[in-house]
Amino acid sequence: MRHYEIHLKVCCHKINHWDKNDYGHDFENPTRRAPSTPSCCHRPASMLSMHAAVFGRSFRLKFGQTSSKLHSSLFAYSKVYGSTVAEKSSAMRKKLLMDVDCGVDDAQAMMLALAAPNVDLLAVTCVHGNTTVDNVCRNALRVLQACDRLEIPVFKGADKPLLGDTINASHFHGQDGLGDIPDPNAPGLDLVRDEGAVSAMIRIINENPGEVSLVATAPLTNLALAVRLDPSLPGKLRGLYIMGGNTESRGNTTVCGEFNFVADPEAAYIVLNDYRCPTYLACWEFTCYSKLSWEFCDAWLAQPTRKAAFMGRIFGHSMEASRSERGQKELVGGSGLVSCDSYAAAAAVDDDFVTESERYPVTVELTGTHTRGMMVVDTGGFLNKTHKAIIMKKVDLEKFKEMMMAALR
Repeated sequence: MRHYEIHLKVCCHKINHWDKNDYGHDFENPTRRAPSTPSCCHRPASMLSMHAAVFGRSFRLKFGQTSSKLHSSLFAYSKVYGSTVAEKSSAMRKKLLMDVDCGVDDAQAMMLALAAPNVDLLAVTCVHGNTTVDNVCRNALRVLQACDRLEIPVFKGADKPLLGDTINASHFHGQDGLGDIPDPNAPGLDLVRDEGAVSAMIRIINENPGEVSLVATAPLTNLALAVRLDPSLPGKLRGLYIMGGNTESRGNTTVCGEFNFVADPEAAYIVLNDYRCPTYLACWEFTCYSKLSWEFCDAWLAQPTRKAAFMGRIFGHSMEASRSERGQKELVGGSGLVSCDSYAAAAAVDDDFVTESERYPVTVELTGTHTRGMMVVDTGGFLNKTHKAIIMKKVDLEKFKEMMMAALR
């Protein structure tokens, strides 16, 4: 299969033009080829149509619609190694479910996932966090609108933590979560589905057992409620990708606590203990060490697209906050573009994104005067836990830059 993928990458510029009068093969006469056909394309039409069928949806996203001639050929060559081409194409795509508290970095993570040609974003579930849950729903819809993807369902979830007081991150994301920039054309909350987020999360994962990667870039309240309602849920996930927690006791909300875990420590405790599926953690210090330069940020936002213009409008408040005295104190390792949530999304999108990681049991401190909400990494095995989280340490930053650029393209 990898050989076919390389072959198609070489020939992908032909996909839009395959016809009997163009570069490739005549689907009505499989033995014929045009004189100008490159040697890498000298294969029977049945093989080429099979390759296009397996990878066709990705190419449609990248290179435009395939020709009607190619589409009609798929029916003639519908079996690939005992499975239909539709099944093969579906099997190669990743199904994502994103649970967000849609601030600016959540928006960036959503746009990164939406731009990935191999990803189906099944739904967006919303929860309290950076702003109120109503604002979160509205912001998620605004992001989907900017990406022309309003068909993706949005569900409203928990509006407060399991215990304790609600906090927000308005100092960084603005009161509304997206920089407090007026948007008269924003979609209305009537587009939010009637089904609750927790119910939708349970339903979608059960409808797609073993296939869904859950990307959680917010306080983990929805996930904690879901596992308490359906304890079998974690075993039906392909993987869980969390932006949250910390590994060096460096806080950005309290002395020792990262925002998403501090916003609902009990929920984080439940999730880290009850979700025994493959669990990937993009923790606060790691995201800071993996920051991108402001020069990259300037080029990223300068792309002449509607998506880049949208991001430029909503990101101004956060960029100013990052450069403030408070922002400089919170950031680890100096100033720069820290799109925290995008690292979790990128890891879910690309299995090769994480280049170095550590595996340890983890939990969350619930009672400490200064440490409530801090993630505890058990390097010595004192907790006697068998499940180990995968803690990201290093990632492919060049690939990350490409994914971020594609998000606004």
